[in-house]
Order: sequence, then C-alpha cells, then structure tokens
Amino acid sequence: MTTLTLHDLAKKMAGIDFTMLQTFADNGEIAGRPMSNNGDVDYDGDSWFFALDSTDMVRELQAEPKVALSFTGSKGLLGKPPLFVFVQGKARLVRDKEVMREHWQKSLERWFEQGIETPGLVLIHVHAHRIHYWDGEDQGEIRV
Repeated sequence: MTTLTLHDLAKKMAGIDFTMLQTFADNGEIAGRPMSNNGDVDYDGDSWFFALDSTDMVRELQAEPKVALSFTGSKGLLGKPPLFVFVQGKARLVRDKEVMREHWQKSLERWFEQGIETPGLVLIHVHAHRIHYWDGEDQGEIRV
C-alpha cells in the first residue's frame, strides 16, 4: 500500500474539475449535486464553489455545514480503476467580494452574468478534515 501526502494526491487530482457536493437536506436525507472547481484544481484541502444564496444547497449549508465531496478521475492506465477521492469537511459561506475575486474565473459568467456583482452570489468554501483515496489498487487516508 502506498501512502500519499496531500501534495502527492493534489498532483493526481490536478485534472479533475467536477465533484459531487453532498449536504444534509431539510428532511435529513442526503442531497447531492455536481459542482465545478472552475479550474481551481491545485488541491490543498480547500475547495471553492460559487452558488446563489437562494438555492436549497445554501440553505442546507446554513443549517448544517458538514459536507462531503467525491471526485473521480479518468480511467486508469492499463485497465486499472481510476482515482477516487472522498472528502469529509465543513463548509462556510463567503460573501466577501475580495475573496470572491481571488477565485473568480471568466468562464463563470456563463452562470453568473454580472460576475461577482451578481445579486445573491455566494462563495462556498469547503475545508477538508478527512480525505480517503483509492488509486488503482492503493488506498489511504489523509487527515487535514
């Protein structure tokens, strides 16, 4: 079994843009939705996503900030399974325009036409505390 550092894992995750963000819904069920890292894939245990304040997801995060993220890489070499990463963490909502500017990508204007001035725009910051990975036949856990 190979033990990866967070830096090693980040290099392997560099090409993964989309994740499934899972929250707790109002009724106690688990809700999930695909989210893009917006090209911000230099993983350091923190993930950043833009959303609108009016969404169920934001309401769910306000009620319970515990979240999970799941990432899947492309097919592995020589038929090996791809990289799978499961992150447990805590989310916080950021409304600071300067912080938003640091994570903004022009391609986001597809969804948020007024950029960081879009009414109700919020930045979701997920800080990992436990990361489990499966890389081919290797697996491990990283505590952040």
